[in-house]
Amino acid sequence: MDLSDFDSNISFDPFTLFQEWFNLRMSSGGKYPEAFALSTSGSDNRISSRIVLLKDYSDGKFTFFTNYNSHKGEQLAQNNHAAMLFYWPEMSRQIRIEGVVEKLPREESEEYFKSRPRESQAGAWASRQSRVIPSKSYLEGEFKSYLASYSDKEIPLPDYWGGYKLVPNLFEFWQEGEHRLHDRIEFRLSGTKWIINRLSP
Repeated sequence: MDLSDFDSNISFDPFTLFQEWFNLRMSSGGKYPEAFALSTSGSDNRISSRIVLLKDYSDGKFTFFTNYNSHKGEQLAQNNHAAMLFYWPEMSRQIRIEGVVEKLPREESEEYFKSRPRESQAGAWASRQSRVIPSKSYLEGEFKSYLASYSDKEIPLPDYWGGYKLVPNLFEFWQEGEHRLHDRIEFRLSGTKWIINRLSP
């Protein structure tokens, strides 16, 4: 949907609109269409952002996977509110999403972990994400060690690794406009109803 004529479609659902835009991005052929910036903050209110890959979007939630002991994992344990930003410059569009984050059930994390290449599984064991390490060769040594340890058996899911789901309570769809008169449409959840507003650029 082109947001310039959004006012005539004011009942549009944010999840449907996200899916429409995301499908267009997926079919564009660009690299990492599923990449987004995830912003989190801990109890000290210091905000951190990093690029994460969206692994699933269904049932009104956005799923990603990481090391629970990473910096973002520690922040989410202290404050489960987070923000996502998808920016697609070749489409002149971006989507902001805010919501509450919860860990996925371990069974879902195990199912996804088993679908990953063995090298990625070993990498999850080798990496103590966000921790100081002595050198790149140390990391490579750990990786080779875990691959060798599990050479003849299934690599299990580490206790400290798994998925999160973000359940949105706010969407903002942004589309570049002529003369910097950008289109901004906000969906804000109030109870079970989405309140829709057009924002000034």
